[in-house]
Amino acid sequence: MLSYTGGIVLFAALLHASWNAMLHGNRDRFLSMTWMSISIAVVSTFVVLSLPPPARASWPCIVASGLVHVLYNVSLVRSYRRNDLAQAYPIARGSSPLLVTLGAALFAHEAIGALHALGIAMISGGIIVIALQGRRVSRAGTLAALTTGATIALYTVIDGIGVRLSDGQPLAYTAWMFLFYWLMPVLFVAARGVAPLWMPLRSEPLSVGSSLAGGLVSIAAYGIVIWALQSGAMGAVSALRETSVVFAVLIGRVFLRETVSGTRWVACVVVAAGAVCLGL
Repeated sequence: MLSYTGGIVLFAALLHASWNAMLHGNRDRFLSMTWMSISIAVVSTFVVLSLPPPARASWPCIVASGLVHVLYNVSLVRSYRRNDLAQAYPIARGSSPLLVTLGAALFAHEAIGALHALGIAMISGGIIVIALQGRRVSRAGTLAALTTGATIALYTVIDGIGVRLSDGQPLAYTAWMFLFYWLMPVLFVAARGVAPLWMPLRSEPLSVGSSLAGGLVSIAAYGIVIWALQSGAMGAVSALRETSVVFAVLIGRVFLRETVSGTRWVACVVVAAGAVCLGL
């Protein structure tokens, strides 16, 4: 992967860890994710109204990815209810390069070399350490985080294929896919009603503002990834993005005051190093 593209994807990794920290830092993660989704959907609506649609061949991927992203949002909220950021984030993000690399090999015929195999082993080993070390992580919590990782891998492979079919229109592809985020407020209202969605605008405006900002950061972070997926190997792009586990631990420690043991630091570095191996 070109160094310029790699650097941009690493910046996306920092953005991604930042919006996850914003989500985790809010008391009501379902509400926060819903307002993030509203922010993303509003921006996407303006973009699709100003750009021509992507090529017709990419539309099945747009629909599939949009629906998987909604599933990912719900899974992420569930994961953060059961784990702190330094636990849930590395498990979810660290498991996805393995699955993306395998998915890309199966569906896009991208080869897996010896260095990739080493990266997979390092990531898997680091995930096991993170899952078992320090505070006890329940089976349900681990399963929730791994499910989130599976949805990440699924939408990454779908988008890697889809953006290549979009006739060079990554921005339009991204915006149309993110229109599906309008489903999040629908799910929230169905689960809790309208009042719990709107009342925080008066009672907790800073929290809502943080969520809206997180949505903007999120759309920028993943928009960069989709742009990179046009030409970069899916496993490589995913792996470089997943170095965000290191950013997440730093954010969790500095801003959320989460306890991070030495063993977890080492494990996160191993996961990040394994992701870098996948990206080489």
